[in-house]
Amino acid sequence: MAFFSGKDIGIDLGTSNILVAIKGNGIVLNEPSAIAIDKETAETLAVGHEAKDMLGKTPTNITAIRPLKDGVIAELTATGLMLKAVLKKVCRKYGIARPRVVVGVPSGITEVEERAVEESVMQAGAKEVYLIEEPMAAAIGANIDIAEPSGNIVVDIGAGTTEVAVISLGGIVISNSLRIAGDELDQDIISFVKRELDLVIGENTAEQIKKQVGCALPLMTELEMKIKGRDVTTGLPRVDKFTSTQAELAMRESIWKIVDLLKVTLEKTPPELSSDIMEKGIVLTGGGALIKNLDKLLSMETGMPVYSADAPLECVVKGTEKTLENIEKLRSVLLNKKK
Repeated sequence: MAFFSGKDIGIDLGTSNILVAIKGNGIVLNEPSAIAIDKETAETLAVGHEAKDMLGKTPTNITAIRPLKDGVIAELTATGLMLKAVLKKVCRKYGIARPRVVVGVPSGITEVEERAVEESVMQAGAKEVYLIEEPMAAAIGANIDIAEPSGNIVVDIGAGTTEVAVISLGGIVISNSLRIAGDELDQDIISFVKRELDLVIGENTAEQIKKQVGCALPLMTELEMKIKGRDVTTGLPRVDKFTSTQAELAMRESIWKIVDLLKVTLEKTPPELSSDIMEKGIVLTGGGALIKNLDKLLSMETGMPVYSADAPLECVVKGTEKTLENIEKLRSVLLNKKK
């Protein structure tokens, strides 16, 4: 009998978004990692988009939160309830009972955090849970042949963590993780807008700024957008404009920390693998891969070609699905290799 059978599920349990794929069906769910809970009854009121829209707007009897922080579970109970609701929704829609589940987790995850993820998914109705490191899942999802005796490097910039991993012969040779990624860039923008424009903006606005005008190097043609917030002095709503030049300044310090993380990893990479990487280049995955000119900056600083993977936001969840499809071949990449 095959190691996995039936409709198995792959999950990218991200700080910002939770993505679910079913073996053979592709991605079937992509929603924000957010949940709203009734404090008095502990009942789940909303998950995903609906819960994200409630962040910062709830009355005292309701709590709306993002239960993951920096790529790991911050609120175990809330994460369990969120996973339960998501899996129930997917299983009901596709007629799946007690699936086997592969979950992408950060490479720097502790044993306690590993157990927390396993318990949450089991409580959500899974039959078995397997964990795979996100950079490895991202590499598989980016169509890198991880089994070959040759060096590949992946820079996975999610919402909570940036992870750089050198992969060869189906294993991670060296990896480094930094809890500076998309969320931190949003906070950089919020701080900059408050400091420079005397305007208080929310996380959703900061995220829109990052997506629309965010860049790692100045753009040939400056972009600008209107932003709404609360005036620090008057306390009244105000509209202002924000440019790509300001966005680059706001995010510069954090982006250079990501550059340094890549350089440190490359410096520790065995010379034989370095020559492979020099030839093949660096692969960017995760939402951070979409930041304008980030590939150019990394290429300038390393002297190597840098490519963004196709659909970088989906690489980890696609990697979990491909792991399910080739489980016998890829069993060695799982963190908790159950017999």
